[in-house]
Amino acid sequence: MLLLLLRRKLFWLVVLVLVLLPLLPQVTMRLATWGDRYSDAGRTPTRSIAIVFGAGLRRDGTPSPFLQQRLDLAVQLYDRHRVRALLVTGDNGTTSHDEPTAMKDYLVLHGVSATDVVVDDAGFSTYDSCYRAKAVFGVKDAVVVSQGYHLPRAVFTCRRLGIDTVGLGGSELSRFPSDTLQYSARELVSSIKASWQLVARPKPHFVGPHDPGLDRATAAGRP
Repeated sequence: MLLLLLRRKLFWLVVLVLVLLPLLPQVTMRLATWGDRYSDAGRTPTRSIAIVFGAGLRRDGTPSPFLQQRLDLAVQLYDRHRVRALLVTGDNGTTSHDEPTAMKDYLVLHGVSATDVVVDDAGFSTYDSCYRAKAVFGVKDAVVVSQGYHLPRAVFTCRRLGIDTVGLGGSELSRFPSDTLQYSARELVSSIKASWQLVARPKPHFVGPHDPGLDRATAAGRP
């Protein structure tokens, strides 16, 4: 009877570990970035650069609602002089899907100087974007801009790759509940993958030479 009881306890312990273990990376990232994630551009600490991550395009090539929210937050940071320049990073894997150019066009249309927006067209993942921000563009400190569900991983990844980082995140869009739920659920798997990447430190798809765009933008200063 005692042996049977012990076996049952062991079984449920194993089940509990198997259930909780996949949550560990995401929980770790949330705790590690607690207090450094903001929802108000006016309260976000000043940094040199804002890194804006891609989030898809509409069929006509304009930013998706999720991406538009990120870009609007970036404009607020810029207008409030919380950042000096912006790095837009996304997928430009095909001629019909050019996130970074669409992002820059949107920012310029909304009052950001074209010389203050630098494009990273090889940001195929959060890890790639953070890695390239440091290795290619020389970013030392940044505000990363995304949605709340993605922000812990983005801040955590950039920090582990050597960038002094805080985050600004928009609230999930209530008019797109299915998309929000899908992205939030996918974040669990993405956090596990990110943990492996930060240990193994693979190089991104493209690294390339140093890009001086942000150097010029920050050196020039703003009126």
